[in-house]
Amino acid sequence: MKKAVFAFTILAVVMIVILNSYFMRKVEAVSFENADFYIENVDHRIEVMYNGYVFINNTIRIVGNASDEMQPLERFLIGFPYKYGEYVLRCMAYDASKIFDVKLNVPLENRMGFYAVEISFPQPLDISSGTNHSFNVGFVLSNSLLNVSDTNLYTLDFPAYPSLTRAVDNCNVTIILPEGAADIVVEKDDGSVNSSTYVKQNLPPFTHSPANVNFSLTGDKLQRVDITELKSEIRINEMNEIEASDSYYITSKTSAEISAFEVILLPNASNPRAQDQLGRKMQDPVLVDEKTNRYRVTFMLPLEGYKSARFTVKYCLSSQVYINAQEGVNNFQITFPLFQNFNCYIEHATITFFFPEGARILSLEDITLFGYTYVVTRSVFQEIVTINKQGISYLENVPPSEKILQILYGYNPLWLSFRPTLWVWAVATLGFAIVVVWRRPKAPVQVAVPTVAVRLRPEYIKSFVDTYEEKRKIILEVESLETMVRKGKIPRRRYKVRRRTLETRLNTLSRSLAEFMGKMRAVGGLYAELMRQLEIAETEINEVEANIKSIEARYSRGEISLEAYRKLLADYQSRRERAKTTINGILIRLREEIR
Repeated sequence: MKKAVFAFTILAVVMIVILNSYFMRKVEAVSFENADFYIENVDHRIEVMYNGYVFINNTIRIVGNASDEMQPLERFLIGFPYKYGEYVLRCMAYDASKIFDVKLNVPLENRMGFYAVEISFPQPLDISSGTNHSFNVGFVLSNSLLNVSDTNLYTLDFPAYPSLTRAVDNCNVTIILPEGAADIVVEKDDGSVNSSTYVKQNLPPFTHSPANVNFSLTGDKLQRVDITELKSEIRINEMNEIEASDSYYITSKTSAEISAFEVILLPNASNPRAQDQLGRKMQDPVLVDEKTNRYRVTFMLPLEGYKSARFTVKYCLSSQVYINAQEGVNNFQITFPLFQNFNCYIEHATITFFFPEGARILSLEDITLFGYTYVVTRSVFQEIVTINKQGISYLENVPPSEKILQILYGYNPLWLSFRPTLWVWAVATLGFAIVVVWRRPKAPVQVAVPTVAVRLRPEYIKSFVDTYEEKRKIILEVESLETMVRKGKIPRRRYKVRRRTLETRLNTLSRSLAEFMGKMRAVGGLYAELMRQLEIAETEINEVEANIKSIEARYSRGEISLEAYRKLLADYQSRRERAKTTINGILIRLREEIR
């Protein structure tokens, strides 16, 4: 019995091994490696973007060669030499109507030395005899592959050909460099060419061919910088007028200074103006390319090598182009293109839509399938939509991912009167409160008994005048001390000790003067009037000093012109001198009382 069980077990194991081998062969027969097709043509296009990042696009055309019984092709492998893998930032596979799933950093049929991606087709490709299919595989690579010398010479390290698992009948290579590039030389394993285009017939499978392209370029059509952040704000007011602002944060990756930078504004932008990170006005942006709406922004001071800067471009948009009235009196739809015509790579981008007070979002198109995320923030009176995207590049311009955002919102025109109504109610409430207070019963009027003016002792008045004069001297000494430390005439430590001593003495004098002035006001008559005039003059001086500091700050930020600054400064200085003259007159009048 035991022998029969053992024999039956052995037979079952053998049958399982045979069946498993049979099914494995069946699966292998329809796998990618054994699929019956050939690659007719590949267009290998390498483009250097404005900020030095590299866009590689492969347009692949395959032709079926199998019988009708062959299973459709479900996946495809493509890559390049492994050293370029660390520079890959994005990859997308697509055709004219859809985007395919991509798996990064996979083996190229277990071959060493390659970085590959696996493309999964949502609908397997028919590879029966005579059929053909075309699709694209785009890569974005870091600008670290681009080296710059001080003599405007550039070297780009790139894969000369794509690495595929099958031979390619014809491979066309095109290198697109910035406008004005000259002295182009491509160095590759199979020879050098003095051209930005070349052709490879019968490209073998598993081609491993790093290459360099050397070229010269003058001007600023290529800026090797990192655009770390782009923050865009779209504000829609109650009249459906649109104001937009784009804030860039860039970091230089070369030793050369950057005096200007080119940006893309939304279509139909008007009245563009720029400002730096401190809010100072810069030169108005200049239109460079009307087709892509590219503008040139000139900095107030050049951006030094390996330094960072932030600047903002503000402009207006036509509501007739972007906002459409929908069915129903109070429904509107904003149609908005997302990141079109960007010839650069941006690490992180945000678009925030601010709708008018009282507006309510009715529908928002789902854009998460395209790699975007969004958040809707609701407050009592306003709703805000914030859209985020990592890695903006040329891949946002290809037809399947070229996205037009649509947001439907409702807005009642009665909200136009919301703020004015609040003000009217506030004024009415305040007026009602004043009337109630005014009309309430009044207490019996007290009859004031005239008092005989009291004359202060000369010693008291002299103490007040001397104390006030000492206070003015200490204030002048503090101002002189500030000037000396600003010019570097005294050490900071000595300045701090001296200033602390003066401030302590000044506080003591201020308390004594407050007591003197209180007693003089209590006496009444001439002394009370002089104290009132003294307080008014001191208040005037304090206000003038604050205003002078304010216009100096505004002038440094570029908010007012030099002519306006000088005019305001002269006016404030005149007011300060008049107040000082008043104080001098009061002190002279009090000294006369001492005699």
